[in-house]
Amino acid sequence: MSWFGKLKTALGRSRESLAGVETLAQQRRPLDRDFWDELEEILIAADFGVPTADKILDGLQTVSRQEFWSRSDQAVSRFKQDVRRFLTLPNAALRLSSRPAVILVVGVNGSGKTTTVGKLGRYLSSAGKRVMFVAADTFRAAAAEQLGVWAERCGAEFVRGREGSDPSSVVYDGLAAAKARNVDVVLIDTAGRLQTKSNLMDELKKMRRIIERETGRPPDETLLVVDGTTGQNAISQAKLFNEATALTGVVVTKLDSTAKGGVLVAIVDTLVVPIKFIGLGEGIDELSPFDPATFIDALFASAA
Repeated sequence: MSWFGKLKTALGRSRESLAGVETLAQQRRPLDRDFWDELEEILIAADFGVPTADKILDGLQTVSRQEFWSRSDQAVSRFKQDVRRFLTLPNAALRLSSRPAVILVVGVNGSGKTTTVGKLGRYLSSAGKRVMFVAADTFRAAAAEQLGVWAERCGAEFVRGREGSDPSSVVYDGLAAAKARNVDVVLIDTAGRLQTKSNLMDELKKMRRIIERETGRPPDETLLVVDGTTGQNAISQAKLFNEATALTGVVVTKLDSTAKGGVLVAIVDTLVVPIKFIGLGEGIDELSPFDPATFIDALFASAA
């Protein structure tokens, strides 16, 4: 199956949650209060969130008055264009010009973070990059073992520390090893604990300081992995991590298991950072760079 076919299938539940949008368009209704209320209810049910839904609707209502629209199909057509624009931000491609490029991967436990590091490694290895995984989650023993398995599958270099050791010391060792082994990209898997906001921020800030000291620059990318099935909870996670360490992009996993596809729009609207990758399943190749146009086409595609 093509990637578009996989994406269309994966977004089936999200597409069902937005089916009412297509119904509104087909009805060619007048743009009255009932229409706008129904459209808002659909967007909130699809997890666009109230602030983002209101922003989209305010923009649509303004343009509808300026351009003298009279029918619902006109508003829905513009709605799809607006969602695509919301999702289209600069710097959507991975920044890999440095050598080694350093990618710090953050997120709560259960979001698919370690699996995402493995799949990113596979993606980069397939593009001819020499990759290293650094297991900086030293608080969950299974994380390092899991990442080691991914390293074997991807043919990646692998650095880990002792269980309970200082994550920043593992990052230091990993960067030293990356330079010695002529690595192109270093992927750092971090702990997903959210015990307290201050602990999280301190730990991530310390790792960033080590990276800046050893490479002369901040991480080339700091990617937040969020589980798409968590819906609006993903927004609060994103805000917290963005405060702890400035994010450059987001990876959304488990889109095949959710009816909450609108959360991608809410995340981008809240953080003003791009979605860089989306994950559709457990397979090693089921992670792909995010393309807003393809996503919108699949989200609103017919069931046929």
